[in-house]
Amino acid sequence: MRRTIRLKLQPTPEQANALVETRRQFTDVFNAVAAYGWQERIKNGVTLHHALYYPLKAQYPDLVSDLHIQARVKATEAVASALQLAKNPERTVSQPRAWGCGPRYNVHTYKVDWQHQMVNLATVAGRQRIPFTVPDYARQYMGCDTDSADLILTQGVPDGDWWLHVVVTVPAPDVQPTDTVMGVDLGLAQPAVTSNRQFLGKRRWKAIEGRYFHLRRQLQQRGTKSAKRHLRRIRHKQASFRRDCDHVLSKQIVQAAPEGSTIVVENLTHIRQRTKQRGREQRRRMHSWSYHQLRQFLTYKAEARGCTVGAVDPRHTSQTCSRCGYQARNNRRARGLFKCHRCSYELHADLNASYNIAAKYQASVGTADAGGLPVTQPIASVLRD
Repeated sequence: MRRTIRLKLQPTPEQANALVETRRQFTDVFNAVAAYGWQERIKNGVTLHHALYYPLKAQYPDLVSDLHIQARVKATEAVASALQLAKNPERTVSQPRAWGCGPRYNVHTYKVDWQHQMVNLATVAGRQRIPFTVPDYARQYMGCDTDSADLILTQGVPDGDWWLHVVVTVPAPDVQPTDTVMGVDLGLAQPAVTSNRQFLGKRRWKAIEGRYFHLRRQLQQRGTKSAKRHLRRIRHKQASFRRDCDHVLSKQIVQAAPEGSTIVVENLTHIRQRTKQRGREQRRRMHSWSYHQLRQFLTYKAEARGCTVGAVDPRHTSQTCSRCGYQARNNRRARGLFKCHRCSYELHADLNASYNIAAKYQASVGTADAGGLPVTQPIASVLRD
């Protein structure tokens, strides 16, 4: 398994100046490669390397060769992504450009000394040996093998903090996979409901998001310079709040699942285009939902517990009775109430959906050993009150 940990660097003023200049030259190389690739419509890294390496190396001789290569790699990734997005005629895509691109280091350009908490970094001023501190959560990874790392500057030049985001390799847990399947219904009002009857997350998150929205709208209407500065601070605070909520929720979901089990969620990719949102408030909440981030957190946290994450088609999971399989739109009486019109089975709507998600995954697997239903039968869970 791979994990990313954040090491806070403590450079001297001279070392900080060397890091600033390294970051500036790395950004210039990134922008030069991105501009050439965008203008020539080239997304092949080898072609870009042959065309630009020697001219850029002559222009920036103090930047070591490996950092030139890593800047080209990052620019190639950006150009390839932009060219792919440009194929959609409904989207407007411009040339990739970075104002502060963090240098990417590899085994040739940096080395971590865990024992003395020092890192050796290649800069334009030569190798720099810089002390660092390790957050409490990351101490469990000290001593692990390191892969690549990115140098990040926060809060701007020159008074910002320097961080090194290091990718480490961690041994996988020795857990045998099981046939247990846990369905999870994700939502905005109720963050998560599992098929083993656990209601996770906090409902107050929705109210906090609403307060952030109204504050941002008031600042946008004001339009002054101070309001715009406040907006930038609010944007970062809101992103941090969402990230914290997704970390908390994904951790609760993984802890609710037995070791070695399969956690199944709905595949909500492109949900904004596939669903109809009624009213401005529902559209706003749907467009602010960080589903992709939550899915990423859930996947890597589940890996540490020996679990896997699966996904099913979300259609009709909220309208289908988990007892008899009858599907009707008016089975969903209210946001939190489900009552089947055929068998009168009544329970919480999100809990019913989680049953259907688990059963749908079992049916798609089609294995009786896993407790799944034959694929020819309706999606109805065997779970009961």
